[in-house]
Formats: sequence, C-alpha cells, structure tokens
Amino acid sequence: MILRIGLALAIAASGVAVFLLLNLPLPWLLGPMFACLIAALGGLKLKGPVFLGDAMRTVLGVAVGASITPDVVARLPDMAVSIALIPPFILLIGLVGYPYFRRVCGFDNATSYYGAMPGGLQDMLVFGEEAGGNVRHLSLIHATRVLIVVSALPLVLTYVLGRSLDLPIGAPAAQLPFHELALMVAIALFGWWAAKRVGLFGASILGPMILAAIASLTGLIHSRPPMEAILAAQFFIGLSVGVKYVGITWSELRRVVVAAVGYTVLIGVLAVVFAEGVVLLGLAPQAEALLAFSPGGQAEMTVLAIVAGADIAYVVTHHLTRIVVVIIGAPVMQKWLR
Repeated sequence: MILRIGLALAIAASGVAVFLLLNLPLPWLLGPMFACLIAALGGLKLKGPVFLGDAMRTVLGVAVGASITPDVVARLPDMAVSIALIPPFILLIGLVGYPYFRRVCGFDNATSYYGAMPGGLQDMLVFGEEAGGNVRHLSLIHATRVLIVVSALPLVLTYVLGRSLDLPIGAPAAQLPFHELALMVAIALFGWWAAKRVGLFGASILGPMILAAIASLTGLIHSRPPMEAILAAQFFIGLSVGVKYVGITWSELRRVVVAAVGYTVLIGVLAVVFAEGVVLLGLAPQAEALLAFSPGGQAEMTVLAIVAGADIAYVVTHHLTRIVVVIIGAPVMQKWLR
C-alpha cells in the first residue's frame, strides 16, 4: 500500500511539473488529476492517501469560512431567490438523468437514480449501495462528472468569460501572524473531528468551515489559509479524482464512462441555462452564476472560485444547498428503489 501511495504522489508531482513547464492553467489541481488519470488508464496500481487527502480538504473549509464576513452575512437575503432555484434545478437533473441511465444506458433503478443525483461522491456511494446499486458504476459516474466539469470550467472561465485564473489564492505563510496560523490549524482539526462525531456530511469541509466562519465573524481571523496550504489542497484533490479510475476495464470504459460523459453534457446544458437565467435576473455575475450551478464537487468548485477571484460565499452557499437537497431526498427514494 505504501508503494502504491508513493507512486501516486510521484506521478501527481510529475503532473504539476508538466503543467508548470507548459504554462497550463491550474497546475496544482489539473496536473495531478490528469497525470494520475493517465497512469490509472495505463494499468498502474495507484492509491491515494485517504486520510491526508481528507485533511487537505479542511484547508478549503477554513478558506470558505474565513471568507464569511459580516458584509457577506448582510448579503444573504439577496441570495435567497438564486438559492431557491437549486431545488427545481435538482428536480430537472433527476428528470433528465434517471431516464437516461435507466432507459438509454440500461442500469438498474438504484444505480440510475444515485448516478443521476449530483451529490457528494461518498454520500451517493453509501446511499446507492444501501439501495442495491452498483458501487463501482456509481464511483465511475461521479468521478467522470467531476473530471469533466473541473476540466471544462477553467477553459470557459478563461476564454469565454475572460476571467484570469492566476489571481493570488492567499498570502504566503511567512506573511501571516503566527497566532492566526495556529488558530486555523486548530479550527481545521477540531472542526473536522466534531463534524465527524455528529455525523455531518462532508465533515472535512463543513466542520472547519462553520468554526472558521465564527472566528471570522468575531474578528479572530482576518485572512484565508496560506498560499502553500491551498496549493497542497489542490494537489491532493486532483490526485484523488485521478486515482478513482484505477482498475478500470475496457468494458467499464465503453459502457459506464461513456454513459457518464453523455450525462454530464446533458446536465451541463441545464447548468448553463440556469446560470444564464440568474444573470438575466440580475442575481449574480456570469462567473459566479456558472460556478454556483456547475455540477462539480464542492471542494473542486471552491478551488475554482478562489483562483478565479469569484464570490466564494455565493458559490459555496449554492453547492451546500445542492448537496443538502440531494441528501434529504435520498431517504425518501430509498424505499421505492429497494
């Protein structure tokens, strides 16, 4: 296992180096993701450091929480109409995605439903397995969804919306007060532990985010985690997406991954329609609207919001709402799917 983890880390690092050398966007996120993806498709047995990967997600939780200031809280009522569009957005995804996987792709009921729902990967795997779905198929479907969204969005943000992705993601650690750095570490670890104890979904992000928001609102912290920590978080998130394809067979590639690509295109169109509606209603700028409604992973969308200089609180609030709606609906569907 140690050798497989070491190999994954080495390949991910080489991906960063290649992206930096070629001056490609998001080298610390996309470099590890594509390097590990190619290695996995080539048959290499990689394994991501799960605990360390989850620990790095706490950095994003603190980054989001630190961005929640009194000014942001005052703006929450202005987001209400936009947030209210999330439930019908999820409903339409289900109405499109479930028949697509069930009738077109021939998957079973549980796999079709939980494959169509754009929730967190781990949550969908747990619910899907309990309902009798195919866990391997669900894992590949959601990994492919995240892979495509995270790969396509930087291109859209850069070449269509003209947003730069090289904005400062945080100050270097040497420039931040030591007591704030220490407090951020404590918030990250304790928030993660406490959220796991109470069974909160997305504990590694949401627990630190809640505590960091309290610290920000009370004036205990005044900045995001240091640049080095956010780059490390990008590295491990990209690696974790790439290694999801380890052990994939040609049969799975032809049937499951191709099906997932078609599904992602369908819901991507829905996301663009909703985002454009939000822009036309004057509820948010184009970049924020697109990031808020794009069906990627919560952690990946947080990274993109940071590097694009977008309104992080707006983007993350919409993704939290999306995940909550999907999770609340899961038990309702469980009995029918059985």
